Amino acid sequence: MWRLYQFPLCPFSRKVRLLLSEKGVGYELWRENPWEGSDEFWELNPAGRTPVLHDAEKKITLCDSRAICEYFEETVDQSPMINGTVKERAEIRRLIALFDENFFADVTAPLLHERMKKRLILRQPPDSRALAQAMKMAHGHLDYMDYLIDTRPWLAGSRMSLADLTAAAQISVADYLGGIDWKGHEQTKGWYSVFKSRPSFRPLLSERMEVIQPPSHYADVNA
Repeated sequence: MWRLYQFPLCPFSRKVRLLLSEKGVGYELWRENPWEGSDEFWELNPAGRTPVLHDAEKKITLCDSRAICEYFEETVDQSPMINGTVKERAEIRRLIALFDENFFADVTAPLLHERMKKRLILRQPPDSRALAQAMKMAHGHLDYMDYLIDTRPWLAGSRMSLADLTAAAQISVADYLGGIDWKGHEQTKGWYSVFKSRPSFRPLLSERMEVIQPPSHYADVNA
């Protein structure tokens, strides 16, 4: 059995969880707070970051969300998430990088720092200017997503792909932390509502981080 080392508000762990669920791969969750740095975890991943997927019986350890997702794309035929022509697969990977790197740096990471790390670890109040800037950057990313959804059935093309899972994972964390203003983004809101209704997504919406509670609309599939 695979064991997934993760923590509830890690967007990269959420992406892997979505992929594994969509592909029907069984796993057990193991809560790992990277900032605590357990010896067992550092032995599995010297980078000290979640997610890490480990199968003790098979002696396999997979680190980094993109590497983990690519592994299962190559080993599990069910529900391919990097599919289509060479050009279409390149577009999927482009958008994966956009959300994993740009959206995370602009939106998710600042929100995690201000609303989670400062509260749970540093015992400091959030910086209102940093929060406002993160929300402003979120608007820009959602504008681009609105454009994509206006021109395509899914973010990368005609089929749901790992680009959609990656974006939904990042947005879910930002939304949990109150960093998403959905006004003026009906296209993306509708797309996200579809994800909130999927069986693979429901476990994410039911989880809560200690002390930090999400907005009332967070788990409402109609909101």
